Amino acid sequence: MNKRFFAALSAAALVLSSAQAADPFELTGVPPGVTPLPIRLMGDFPAPGTAEGQPIESRAPELATDKPDFPGQTRAPYHATAPFTVTTLTDALKSPWCIAFLPEGRMLVTERAGTLRIVDAKGAISESIKNVPAVRANGVGGLLDVATDRAFARNHHIFFSYTEEAADDKATIAVARATLDEAGGVLNDLKVIFRAYPLVPRTLAGNQGGKMVVANDGTLFLTVGDRSRSPPWDVAQRLDTHLGKIVHITADGAPAPGNPFIGKAGALPEIWSLGHRNALGIAFAPDGRLWSHENGPRGGDELNLITAGKNYGWPLVTHGIDYPGGEIAGGATAKAGVEQPRYYWDPVIAPSGLAFYSGNLFPQWRGQALIGALRGKLLDRIALAGDKVVNEEALLTDQESRVRDVRTGPDGAVYVVTDDGKLLKLTPK
Repeated sequence: MNKRFFAALSAAALVLSSAQAADPFELTGVPPGVTPLPIRLMGDFPAPGTAEGQPIESRAPELATDKPDFPGQTRAPYHATAPFTVTTLTDALKSPWCIAFLPEGRMLVTERAGTLRIVDAKGAISESIKNVPAVRANGVGGLLDVATDRAFARNHHIFFSYTEEAADDKATIAVARATLDEAGGVLNDLKVIFRAYPLVPRTLAGNQGGKMVVANDGTLFLTVGDRSRSPPWDVAQRLDTHLGKIVHITADGAPAPGNPFIGKAGALPEIWSLGHRNALGIAFAPDGRLWSHENGPRGGDELNLITAGKNYGWPLVTHGIDYPGGEIAGGATAKAGVEQPRYYWDPVIAPSGLAFYSGNLFPQWRGQALIGALRGKLLDRIALAGDKVVNEEALLTDQESRVRDVRTGPDGAVYVVTDDGKLLKLTPK
């Protein structure tokens, strides 16, 4: 890494609250004077293994020196569980990104270009909901996640995250709250309650994060990507920026009471945890613990148990390598004071979407994690015993679709959206 680059960023940084609009530094993507190497495309993703007791992964790791830091941290044994039937409710969605369930089995579905739709239990798609704000739809940015308020039956409030354009060719991740008028197909009383700080150049279209989960107390957890290119920068380790963090806010956008860095000099009070690269899944397990997964670079996708104030290591440690092929942080996979992923994938599957199965249709899956995979084109079932992964199963491989999001429906079925526009429903065979 170019030390002068990071020194210049640190020297330019100003300690400001997240409500202030001034930009303490300009993120350029590549240190001055450095020409990035061409990114080498990774090989084809082979069919996941189905030999009982053997890992589903057969490829060599991207990081040649990689090894797990404890038994079972990667390449868990395959275990076949419940046969199921797949029903395609629709294949007419346009780059669907996330799902949230409404009463009576209807679903809110975000489409990346900026449309929000209601899809009924039979797959009928509504017209675009009106009054959705304009989004910056480039790269993996656009209209991202959507979630309902815990008191939705009473207040009809929803939250959604999106890439918001700003002046001077900048953009950020924003969260808005609105009242959904289902009959009228419109959002009312829209208010932007949070904007990630600082604004970044619009051309930085990767590593946006933007996944949300609503806690039992009505507060929100939001993932914010580090927006880095190659080589990675240090913003995920800094407390004066939301980049590379999980933030915790109230339904009005204020820092949630009890956040670990409230009152710490130079720290943004919304920060819950740091050291994240690009978390595209966040969910509570049935025991109430918060989990998230994130995309690594080449190798090193992670599944993390999230705890207040903890550092998850990026880019100080990783089980992967940089896109051009070089090591990151000298190939370090562990460091004192840094949390280890409870599980990782090397090479990558590019996880997106996370749900813990909570229904009754698949008792074999109850409490297990369901993780979409973009690179892997599969739905990964992960069985946990405490905080250890004990087995893994690749589902939906015959669909040959990038799985973008997964949810447990109120009927106990599993619902999945894919990048090629499909909404799938999984029920017991």
